[in-house]
Amino acid sequence: MQLTALKNAGCKTIFKDEGLSGTTAKRSALVRCLKALQNGDTLIVWKLDRQDQSLRDLITMLDDHRARGVKFHSLTEANYTKTPPGRAMWQMIGVLAELERSLISERPRAGVKAAQRRGVKFGRKVKLTPQLSDHARKLLNKGEGRPYVADLLNVGRSTLYRALNS
Repeated sequence: MQLTALKNAGCKTIFKDEGLSGTTAKRSALVRCLKALQNGDTLIVWKLDRQDQSLRDLITMLDDHRARGVKFHSLTEANYTKTPPGRAMWQMIGVLAELERSLISERPRAGVKAAQRRGVKFGRKVKLTPQLSDHARKLLNKGEGRPYVADLLNVGRSTLYRALNS
């Protein structure tokens, strides 16, 4: 949908980062795009919140574009930044987009906290229970080697060492 909209808008060169979420920091296509922009170019994006990760970053980027003579246009917000009303509009849209991203990232954190209060455990399961650690200590005290005990308990040696040191 986005590519079609950009092609219909007459974009000659399209940069795309695939498989990244909106909060992903490594956006190599965006970096290449920003480096390629020259005076008189127009950067066209499908949606304003697809452009940058925070309102501050977006404002900084757009200020840099304006200083370099690069125009900016968002297709879904129908918003040019070359006029004062357009600039005010993208700031308002940017604030709302940032609020939406904050709310989206807040919901999973709230869900995790609620699950933890219910007793849900996160992370990997413990490979060596306290009973298995005690059994390993007994075997080692009887003279068995650490590599043998680790193999017997079906764990790596480093897992065994960590369990014995805790």
